[in-house]
Amino acid sequence: MADTRYTARKSVADIVASADAEGGHRLSRTLGATSITAMGIGAIIGAGIFVLTGTAAAQYAGPSIVLSFVLGGIACAFVGLCYSELAAMLPVCGSSYTYTYATLGEIFAWIIGWDLILEYAMGAATVAVGWSGYIVSLLHNVGIDVPPALSAASGTVVKLADGTTATGVVNLPAVVIIAILTTLLVLGTKESARLNNIMVAIKLTVVVAFIAIGAFFVHPANWHPFIPENTGQFGNFGMSGILRGSAVVFFAFIGFDAVSTAAQEARKPQRDMPVGILGSLIICTILYILVAGVLTGLVPYAELNVPDPIAKGVDAIGVNWFSILIKIGALTGLTTVILVLLYGQSRIFFTMSQDGLLPQLFARVHPRLQTPHLSQIMIGSIVAIVAAFTPIGVLGEMVSIGTLFAFVLVCSAVMYLRRSDSDAARPFRVPGVPIVPVLGILFCLLLMAGLPLVTWIRLVVWLVIGMIIYWSYGRSHSKLRFPERR
Repeated sequence: MADTRYTARKSVADIVASADAEGGHRLSRTLGATSITAMGIGAIIGAGIFVLTGTAAAQYAGPSIVLSFVLGGIACAFVGLCYSELAAMLPVCGSSYTYTYATLGEIFAWIIGWDLILEYAMGAATVAVGWSGYIVSLLHNVGIDVPPALSAASGTVVKLADGTTATGVVNLPAVVIIAILTTLLVLGTKESARLNNIMVAIKLTVVVAFIAIGAFFVHPANWHPFIPENTGQFGNFGMSGILRGSAVVFFAFIGFDAVSTAAQEARKPQRDMPVGILGSLIICTILYILVAGVLTGLVPYAELNVPDPIAKGVDAIGVNWFSILIKIGALTGLTTVILVLLYGQSRIFFTMSQDGLLPQLFARVHPRLQTPHLSQIMIGSIVAIVAAFTPIGVLGEMVSIGTLFAFVLVCSAVMYLRRSDSDAARPFRVPGVPIVPVLGILFCLLLMAGLPLVTWIRLVVWLVIGMIIYWSYGRSHSKLRFPERR
């Protein structure tokens, strides 16, 4: 007991025993490589491709944004393999917070839990801003114009159809969608498997239709120069622009870590997991490259600094019915992404609260609705405020650096467990340890290095705030350190 109290690390054996006690039995192994690949494609294709592609092309990489997607896909491949080993080894919901608690200890688990707010809460705000851009564009198609002052963050300059510009004040559509989805989550609305499958089909249809039809309207002159000359500032085009663009569009790959949770249900995890992860990443990277290529061929990259780049691309095609269908499809997909991110954030807080690291408020469940209503309302309110007043570029960078930092800890956890728990059962083992985890860490650090200094400062400030909360509250209320409080 004393040893656990001072190391503050959950053992792998305890987590496995807890999962067995709660679940009663292990999950049946029914998934093959094809099923896992399909699951991965559904999880990966989401907000990033609909929201941040245009921003990254316009500000950082130009048409060479396609190379940014290649770099991001490679980084995800190494990290995904590490996630798979941890998911197969620790039979719990695929949470990097839990993985870190079992490996690097409580303080690192707190850091990653606090850091995940940047992925989930700020991710939801980013997608909500993108959702706002698409709904405003769709309403314009049917003759309803929402003034920029009410549909863009404060200080955001919006270019109007007549060539003039206007300045945003508050993004009301983003606030509205977050309020609606937060209300649904408080009331207990859940996604069914069938609804999720429909959403995946819609997202894939939108992406493939955009590529197939848009390819016939491309203007090759828009691709020249393919790698715009650097402006003299790091990250503004040139090779450094490709790196910074990759760090920003990394948002498009977020969600692939969910594939790793299938390790417990894979028929042959040692074969099926790498095939499923690498296969889904390769397919999605190819789709992303094609979308980015078509988009920058339809619209000059300098004009793509908008929250709804695909909408701008289909408007350039000039086929109104197709434009409306694509925007409806994008809105549908983005809505489910916001829902899942808001849901995920409240559940992370719920778990941290149960561990004593956050106040019990976050674990309080409504007696009738059976949802963490207070936590969900607070999260929704904060996300709505952030989405209302923060530009999409700033949000996207914060989400990417937070996620990349979490991935570094996941790769480190694999190497740590190979030494500390070498005898633990591993249905899937990362090949080439420590080379693969080290490459995962290095690629993530490389992408993080491509982000602006101000984004790093925001991350450091965020982590400092988190450590103040941990040392002033979490450490003294930890149920692992003080089991008598359970």
